[in-house]
Amino acid sequence: MSKRKSSPAPVNPTKRTRTVEDENTQVHDDEQEELLSRQVLYAEDVVSDAGIVEGITLKNFMCHSHLGPFTFGSNVNFVVGNNGSGKSAILTALIVALGGNALATNRGASLKGFVKEGEGSADVSITLRNKGRDAYKPEVYGESIVVDLKITRDGLRTYKLKSRTGQVVSHKKEELLAILDNFNIQVNNPVSVLTQEMSKYFLHAKGEGDKYKFFMKATQLEQMREDFVYIKQTRQVTEDKVEQHSECLKDLKQKYQEKEECYKSLASLDEMHIRLEELQKQMAWALVAEMERETEPMKEKLQNDRSATKKYDEKVEEWKKKVQEAEKKQKQSQDELDGVTQQLSALQSKCAELKVGVQKRNVELKSSEVSVHRCKANLRDLEKDKAQLSSRINTLKLSISQTTGVESQARAERVEQLQTELEHLRHQISTLGQQIDQYQHACSRVKEEQGKMRREQQLLQKSNDAYRRNLQTMESSRSNRLRRFGEHMPALLDAINEAHRKGQFKHKPRGPLGYLISLKDPEMALAVEICLKGQLQAFTCDNYEDEKVLQNLMSKVFPAARRPAIITSHFLPCVHNTSKRAVNHPEYPSVLQALEIDDPVVANCLIDQRGIESILLIKNRTEARRVMQGRNPPQNCVQAFSKEGDQIFTNRSYTAEQTRANYLSGDVEEEIRHLQREISNQLALADRFQQQMGRLDEDLKQNEGLLRRTHMEQKTTKDKATKLQLELTDLKNVEEPQSEDLRPLEEDLQEIVSKISSMRVKHDEERAQMAEHKASYERAEQEYKQHRDRISAVAEEADSKKEELSKTDQEVLKCKHHKKHYDEKRSGHLRNVQTLEDSLANKEQELQASIAKATEICPKHQKVQRTARSLDSEISRLKVKISTQQEQQGDREEVMRQYHKALENYKNMAQQMKNLNSFIKSLDRVMNHRLQVYSELRRFVSARCKYYFDSMLAQRNYTGNMKFDHRNETLSITVHPGQGNKEDLNDMRSLSGGERSFSTVCFVLSLWAITEAPFRCLDEFDVYMDMVNRRISMDMMLKVAAGQRYRQFIFLTPQNMSSLPVSKIIRILRLKDPDRGQDNAQKADEEDQ
Repeated sequence: MSKRKSSPAPVNPTKRTRTVEDENTQVHDDEQEELLSRQVLYAEDVVSDAGIVEGITLKNFMCHSHLGPFTFGSNVNFVVGNNGSGKSAILTALIVALGGNALATNRGASLKGFVKEGEGSADVSITLRNKGRDAYKPEVYGESIVVDLKITRDGLRTYKLKSRTGQVVSHKKEELLAILDNFNIQVNNPVSVLTQEMSKYFLHAKGEGDKYKFFMKATQLEQMREDFVYIKQTRQVTEDKVEQHSECLKDLKQKYQEKEECYKSLASLDEMHIRLEELQKQMAWALVAEMERETEPMKEKLQNDRSATKKYDEKVEEWKKKVQEAEKKQKQSQDELDGVTQQLSALQSKCAELKVGVQKRNVELKSSEVSVHRCKANLRDLEKDKAQLSSRINTLKLSISQTTGVESQARAERVEQLQTELEHLRHQISTLGQQIDQYQHACSRVKEEQGKMRREQQLLQKSNDAYRRNLQTMESSRSNRLRRFGEHMPALLDAINEAHRKGQFKHKPRGPLGYLISLKDPEMALAVEICLKGQLQAFTCDNYEDEKVLQNLMSKVFPAARRPAIITSHFLPCVHNTSKRAVNHPEYPSVLQALEIDDPVVANCLIDQRGIESILLIKNRTEARRVMQGRNPPQNCVQAFSKEGDQIFTNRSYTAEQTRANYLSGDVEEEIRHLQREISNQLALADRFQQQMGRLDEDLKQNEGLLRRTHMEQKTTKDKATKLQLELTDLKNVEEPQSEDLRPLEEDLQEIVSKISSMRVKHDEERAQMAEHKASYERAEQEYKQHRDRISAVAEEADSKKEELSKTDQEVLKCKHHKKHYDEKRSGHLRNVQTLEDSLANKEQELQASIAKATEICPKHQKVQRTARSLDSEISRLKVKISTQQEQQGDREEVMRQYHKALENYKNMAQQMKNLNSFIKSLDRVMNHRLQVYSELRRFVSARCKYYFDSMLAQRNYTGNMKFDHRNETLSITVHPGQGNKEDLNDMRSLSGGERSFSTVCFVLSLWAITEAPFRCLDEFDVYMDMVNRRISMDMMLKVAAGQRYRQFIFLTPQNMSSLPVSKIIRILRLKDPDRGQDNAQKADEEDQ
């Protein structure tokens, strides 16, 4: 059953007695531990060979971001960890990566369920040992084979089979299956890999029929039986074919006899066939002659076209020289303009300096004038003081003795009364001033609010007008979608069609471009519309002549309105190849991918003008920023648009002002309803604005009335206060007659006279300085005006140079346009020449083929005088004559061919019948022998399974029985814990959970002993055992592992396993407890014991 070498498990078949005393139990346990330690130590130096698992690594698998890398030992491995730490994930990854299906894991219905939530794919890497005599292609893979599995979110599974050095050897699953077959790895076999769910189901729900199926599948007897059934079906099909062929053989024999009679009575038709062959030779060379005559006009035309190419070359060279001369003049004009510009810049900087000097002289002059006026004012004040002081002295002298004490007292009382009234009026004036400020501020605030409201009202009116125009366009587009691109657009297209019908266009222009495209996803209408912008209403032409015709048509249809843009580009019959520069994102389409464009001209125009192959469409604006502004933006992507129209670059983004699609929206009625709602909202908002404006007008009128009344009241109060102030001043100016000495006043008068003299001297000096500053200012002003006139002259010269440069620019454009025109005509001519050359070459090839064919028919060249048509007529007549005669006598070759064919068919069918009958007899002999061997093998395997099962049970002093019923395909297992009669054996379903688990372990170990596999995996085999059963089961499995030297054992358990004996062949991998709050990678600590 396997080519792998193994040694049987060292189990003692002798049943030992079990005592109930604690001391005997302790002694028994100590003996078991000592025996297990010896066996483990004995197996330490044994190294497993090909097929065992050396390591495994998981990434984004199930609920784990990262597990591993785990390094497994060659013999016994325990994967220990709490629930959720990743034990079952490791076993599931092992099954899936080695070719198992998702259902075999009992963890999901499809592979995509194994990809971690939120990730795009899951990765599993498994390293298999490849040593020993059973190694698979060791010269290619080396001592290890690495199996890398990648599972995508869509459930696709891809493999990479690598050598030990990391070199990829294959991607094919057939190679993986060959490796698994070579190592005898069966991940779908529950004996090789027993998952937790399969173990639980086997413990609780397995019936006798299920146990038998489990046994048959584990021992591969089921596969052998299926092969036998397939062979029987193949034999039955072969017998059916033999029966069918026997009937056909009779018909073939009869047909063979009929053809043999025709062959014997066949007459000769050699003469007519010789004549027909001669005519066919003449016909072949007649066709060659006609083809040679057809190529002569083509050669003459090609020679003429080649001579005409020189004229086009001369024209292109002529305009090329003109372009060079115009560019030379343009450069000369540009250099002259640069020189004049530099001169003008220097003059302007000098003029600025002169202007600063003039301003400085002006400031000095103004300062001197201020000093002169100040001296003049001081002199005038001194003269006035002199006159007042003289008058005062005279008045005092006249009025010393005229005043009395009674007048002084009355004047003082009046002054006090006036001061009190003035204080009250000043307070009232201050209060009125504050009120005026408040009213003025209120008026200003209302006027400012009115201005703001008027601006908003104007914007609202413009928006309302735009909505009404859009509504009118949408309503008219119900019957004609073209009206969405402008009310004049249908008339323009009618004019284009009429002009094209009259032959005014070389190629019919395409447009508007937005009318010729459609969206695959209507939700992206706004994004595509903002992306394409003006191109939606644009037209495209093939050449400049068609552009001029289209411009004339537009000028007639659009007399005053804005005309659509025209893009001139050569029309191509197929869409550009954008595979190298286009963006290809697995989740989001480009604009080119999101559009349905039937016309390749339109697609090429949008690719050339807007680069739609390198612009992504991403519905969510946050996702768009993440994709575009992340560390690795998509290759070849220059920008992206969100569903709301936001434009996102790699380093910046812009928010769209437009909120609805005007041209590309699919539902016209919905757009009309939206526009109607917007117009209603705008009208309601306009009414609110009007009401608010009315309230503001009333507030302004009220505040202005209060302001006018307050101003009048303030003016009246100020006039009253002025009168009182004048009266108070007059009372204060009335002085009491003094009897003091007039000498101080006379001294002051004398001092004022001396000051007047000195001030007049200073005034003369300031006037002289002012005259000097005035002369300096006039000189600087004159120099500044002269420099400014010079700048004007240079500026006029620069304007003339600019005009000259503009003319040379136009001349360059004109020459380039003509050069491009002749280049295009020359290219078209060369294409025609190339087409003619290709046609001539094809004709030459056909001529050579015809000559070769004629040479095959008649090697000697013949000059045929007759035409091919007359020869064909004669050949037809001769064939009809031969056919008529063959109908009477039969064609010689056909009769011979049919005769030989009938003979060959008859012989082949007879030989096939003989071979098939021999095959059926051989198959019957082989099948009878193999069925006998299969029965014996099944009986032998059943006996070995019973033997090992009894031996395993005896280790715990259990008794049991396995009864195989191969006829009814059932397997009944009965177990009795402890000593007792065989009549008291119990079914496994009546046992406790631990006893049932122990019995199941014994059954699995007995199947291990009779089956071959490089590794075996058990997931939580001891979950229902008590401590005693768990320990005994563990000891048993370690004994089996120690005895089976070239196998690997992987046990997954949530137990601590601290009681295991110390050995190099036992490796414990402890998984970290799961972190429920985070999604960090889990790593295992390896512990070698």
